[in-house]
Amino acid sequence: MQKIIKDISLDEERALYASNDIKLINVRFDGAADGESALKESGNVVASGCYFNLRYPLWHTQNVSLDECIMTENCRAALWYADGVEIKNSSLCGIKAVRECKGIKIDNCSINSPEFGWFCRGVRLTDCTVTSEYFLLRTDDIRLKNVRFNGKYSFQYVNGGLIENCELSTKDAFWHSDGLYVKNCRIKGEYLAWYSKNLTLERCVIEGTQPFCYCHNLTLIDCEMHGCDLAFEKSTVNATVTTKIDSVKNPYGGKICAAAIGEIIIDDKHAKAEIQTP
Repeated sequence: MQKIIKDISLDEERALYASNDIKLINVRFDGAADGESALKESGNVVASGCYFNLRYPLWHTQNVSLDECIMTENCRAALWYADGVEIKNSSLCGIKAVRECKGIKIDNCSINSPEFGWFCRGVRLTDCTVTSEYFLLRTDDIRLKNVRFNGKYSFQYVNGGLIENCELSTKDAFWHSDGLYVKNCRIKGEYLAWYSKNLTLERCVIEGTQPFCYCHNLTLIDCEMHGCDLAFEKSTVNATVTTKIDSVKNPYGGKICAAAIGEIIIDDKHAKAEIQTP
């Protein structure tokens, strides 16, 4: 039977340690005792309208649902080693908010968390705004839809996933990623996708210097490229670009079709890609 806890403040160490089948309503984890790990090792936890202002509240938890909750900057490393988490209509503001978790679904949330989402598996973000650095580092199986991201070094070493209808203002995105499909997105940043493998971008708008270098099996389908110079260096690529590319340098293999190319630089004997313009 689910136990209901409501309208109280808790600040002691491990205040609700190893609790199961509980519903928290308007509970504040805050106070002078400054205790950590409030819900560590707990399972089947539902929290509604709760305020988290202390460290490490949800480590080693299972089956957690949060709705209309606030995690402040003081709520560091909120969710680590968790399995089965759903977060809705909430704000996550502490550093390293999610790490080494499985099955994380986040809807309609505001996230301002450096080093968010490292080493996770099965992350779903929908209708969120995110500010972060090293966002989703080494995470597998991601799904992002209608996400607005601002930060640096995003999606490094990510394996497998779909990103659609997103706005990404970033730098060094997708480095060393493998098996990502990016669709109907606007991507603004420098040095995009270096060293990536099996990356596909469909109907995306891409802005920024020196994109797509050292890529393996890169595919662009009906994409726009703006302010993109020295593109595709030492990459194997099949690209259809509907706009002008400022310059292309030494693509190693594949085929590049663009509306126009400002400059084609070939000074490497291994650069054998086919390049076509009208």
